[in-house]
Amino acid sequence: MKTVYFSIVLFVVFLTACSSVQVATDYDKKISFDQYKTFAFYKDGIDKVEISDLDKKRILRAIESQMLAKGFTKSENPDLMVNIFAKAKERVDVYNPYGYGYGYYGYPYFYGPYGYGGGYGNNVSVSTEGVLFVDLIDAKKKELIWQGKGTGVLSDNIDRKEKNINEFVSKILEQYPPGNKK
Repeated sequence: MKTVYFSIVLFVVFLTACSSVQVATDYDKKISFDQYKTFAFYKDGIDKVEISDLDKKRILRAIESQMLAKGFTKSENPDLMVNIFAKAKERVDVYNPYGYGYGYYGYPYFYGPYGYGGGYGNNVSVSTEGVLFVDLIDAKKKELIWQGKGTGVLSDNIDRKEKNINEFVSKILEQYPPGNKK
């Protein structure tokens, strides 16, 4: 019974871990980020991103919302240019809670002091893993100054997709500016 309970708990933890977005950032340590107050999207770079136009719009709306919430102003003459890059790949996870094989184990209440059994079990999960990069570029110097990367599981469901994108963008931009602790 303990093995079954442990397997269920492990599987729930596994599913929970897969649903969240993992974030990593990189930035130029010599930059003073408080000098940036305005932003615009880098259209040439965004046009090259190979995802649907609907998903691009969702991502850009989410980024704009987060940047405005941080106190930035959208501008025709920006301090920062925002670029994105996205990619997706199919991910197959195989979870084997019981292993495979036979052996002796004790079940004194059901089968006397010893029992014999074994078996195997596999749970296969196929999902789409997405990666979203958000690049912040110094508009005057034309140099990348900050990059955030979010990795997580995507959904084809429209409502869930919108939620995924907002979660990705929110968690990525939560890390900007560097040293910003939330």
